[in-house]
Amino acid sequence: MNKNFKILLLVAIIGFAAILISLAVWYISSHNMAVLNPMGVVAEEQRSLLVQATLLMAIVVIPVLILTFVISWRYRAGNKKARYSPELSGSKLAEAVWWLVPLVIVVILAGLAWTSSHNLDPYKPLASSKKPLKVQVIALEWKWLFLYPDQQVASVNYLPIPTDTPVEFTITADAPMNSFWIPQLGGQIYAMSGMSTKLHLNATHEGTYRGSSANLSGEGFAGMTFNAHAMPQGQFDAWVAQTHSAAMLNLDAYNELAKPSRDVKPTGYNFPSGYSGLYDTVIMKYMKPQSEGH
Repeated sequence: MNKNFKILLLVAIIGFAAILISLAVWYISSHNMAVLNPMGVVAEEQRSLLVQATLLMAIVVIPVLILTFVISWRYRAGNKKARYSPELSGSKLAEAVWWLVPLVIVVILAGLAWTSSHNLDPYKPLASSKKPLKVQVIALEWKWLFLYPDQQVASVNYLPIPTDTPVEFTITADAPMNSFWIPQLGGQIYAMSGMSTKLHLNATHEGTYRGSSANLSGEGFAGMTFNAHAMPQGQFDAWVAQTHSAAMLNLDAYNELAKPSRDVKPTGYNFPSGYSGLYDTVIMKYMKPQSEGH
């Protein structure tokens, strides 16, 4: 292989890689890839973790891909200049490189996983000077019910929240297991009947973000989506005041709402203080009754 051909081959490889990278950048910029387009504190940290882990792993992956092509080309059957060394038992330098480099990367990844697991703990409250907004989430078949106990309102398949305000979600299910997920605000967490989980999020930008269930839960699963609408505090207060005049969500209305249904339109409810224990009632209906004498 002459020198000019080698240069042309190197240029071709670099050009091909540049085209692939350009196509990837174009696709990401022209499509709303929610995980890579964070609009909340938690989602930004998760994207940073994803990018760091990917770049670290690329330190091994990219050289391996390049060497695969180089070795295949250099030691092809038609290359008579390639040196044949059947007695070569190994290289200490090569052994050190392909063992130590991955080991260092694994140690760094383990450190990232350890620190991020604590920093991104869904039960950990987010630092803020503002009082968290409490939202109780109940996964139903096949819709989401959001209760605002302090504001005494509720909504189905619509989640208005004020921007730059931490939101404390407590999550359960009155249906098959689901997974509550707003990709642009933070990671998913499971909603399970008879159990209560927590998630803390904070939207830093105004906008409407798609939420969904990330766990298959039956034939109506595809339509089990909702919109999380991050808005100024004044607009959120206006929505609360307007929703106070909506239909009342009492126990009878809830039992009707809990029946399986598909593609339910966003609906607001007045949620008076007398029914503030609805969330706990839903959880307790799945508890095993205590035996007599205990």
